[in-house]
Amino acid sequence: MGEVPKLRNPDTFDVIIIGSGPAGLTAAIYASRARLETLLITGSPWGGQLMFTAVVENFPGFAEGVLGPHLMKNMQQQARRFGAEILFEDVTEVDLSTDPFMIHSGDRTLRGRSVIIATGSSPKWLGLDSEARLRGRGVATCATCDAPLFMDKKTAVVGGGDEAVEEALALAEFAEKVTVIHRRGSLRATKILQERAFQNDKIRFLWDTMIQEFLGVEKVEGLRLQNVKTGKEFELAVDGVFIAVGYKPNTDLFKGKLELDANGYVVVHDETKTSVEGVFVAGDAKDPRYRQVVTAAGDGCKAALDAERYLRRLQ
Repeated sequence: MGEVPKLRNPDTFDVIIIGSGPAGLTAAIYASRARLETLLITGSPWGGQLMFTAVVENFPGFAEGVLGPHLMKNMQQQARRFGAEILFEDVTEVDLSTDPFMIHSGDRTLRGRSVIIATGSSPKWLGLDSEARLRGRGVATCATCDAPLFMDKKTAVVGGGDEAVEEALALAEFAEKVTVIHRRGSLRATKILQERAFQNDKIRFLWDTMIQEFLGVEKVEGLRLQNVKTGKEFELAVDGVFIAVGYKPNTDLFKGKLELDANGYVVVHDETKTSVEGVFVAGDAKDPRYRQVVTAAGDGCKAALDAERYLRRLQ
């Protein structure tokens, strides 16, 4: 791995932020601007889900849209400008029972008077090699983010729950056609969402069907599908595919150390507070509902402000 990066402040930080998506980087901007000794540990890959998003068109201030990686790089530079230190490593273990808190990254032990968890969540993928190869090139997970990119194009959504139907309805505002591909013969989505989808002329359904392969070289051009009942394979021409089979919060580090709900999301009290005083949470690690860049950034702001207030009370 090469030489271990050196930090300017190798002992105790006022705030240690775990995660480098919009929530974590916004928290770093606010905390460092408040003159708190701030360390952000990125995790790998750094930047969160936006590193796999081609164009972000709904983040305020970018009239023509902005590339996801470019937005994250700008946020990182802004955090550095105010003095935040950034460590491009993974957190391997946390001890939230000590004062200060102990954060371990490989052989390195870091101490934080407060901690902000901004580890986000990860979309559940189908696990196909062709899916991974075309991710960000027609394979996506957020229609609310990317639907305008598929104006008058043929699209598909994979899944059968609320999330999948909401994605299909969002896509139908822009796309020429939306095909919902579901491995079962009926949807799991709530009835009102089903009714809206069934009444939408742009949306059709392929039941009892699974994707075998994503087709295309430089971008998605189609799908090779299989009917799970008959075994028959066939192809479908599409320009974009949205995977909507759920998200998993990246919170395994905190099992048994923080209160988590049944799905693994951090339980939040009073906006950003966790079950451990001095530990705060922002973004998708606590939010199974919105999962937007702007809401994650807002959470990061709130968590940093709450951490600052907490630290001032300790003085």
